[in-house]
Amino acid sequence: MSFKDNEAFFSRARVVPVLTPESVAGGVAVSRVLFDAGLQMQEITLRTEWGLETIAAVTREMPGLIVGAGSVVTPELGDAAIQAGARFLVSPGTNDTLLQFAAACRVAFLPGVSTVSEAMRVLALGCTAAKLFPADLLGGVTFLRSMAGPLPSMKFCPSGGIDAKVAPDYLRLGNVLAIGGSWMAPAELIRQNRFTEIRGLAEEAASL
Repeated sequence: MSFKDNEAFFSRARVVPVLTPESVAGGVAVSRVLFDAGLQMQEITLRTEWGLETIAAVTREMPGLIVGAGSVVTPELGDAAIQAGARFLVSPGTNDTLLQFAAACRVAFLPGVSTVSEAMRVLALGCTAAKLFPADLLGGVTFLRSMAGPLPSMKFCPSGGIDAKVAPDYLRLGNVLAIGGSWMAPAELIRQNRFTEIRGLAEEAASL
């Protein structure tokens, strides 16, 4: 899939849950709750040993879910995620090797940027949609507004420090396609199997 298709692909959802599974069974259970609540595009990070297996499991059990892999920092991780069933990849940042892989990737790849210069770099490769990370620490909504002037064709999927309170502010921006976050499935609620509360948070997120 070409970088040029990024904008259309990541426009499919306004809110993308970012999940870091602590077990495969737990990851699948939470993913299902979020899916049933209306969050049908989800990012499962590769920060733990259960990430790839969870992607494979939800791919088998929920064919309607658009599942992607987050925290992809090497081409090898990207290839492994695609083999597991990931339909898109997300990186927290980029380097030359990862950008070469991303530009030729057979699934959608959302590269991470944190500066205007980095955004200009991926834009020069034909990529018009990127992840802004860590969005909150970089200035959040104010920073994104400032990017709209010099880079009018660049769209962002901010992630990092976003919660239910500020999510609507991000989604009102013209240069934001979607937002990523984990506020609808807090780790504490997951560990305590409080799925009814997670369902409520997920439904609120899906309605944004």
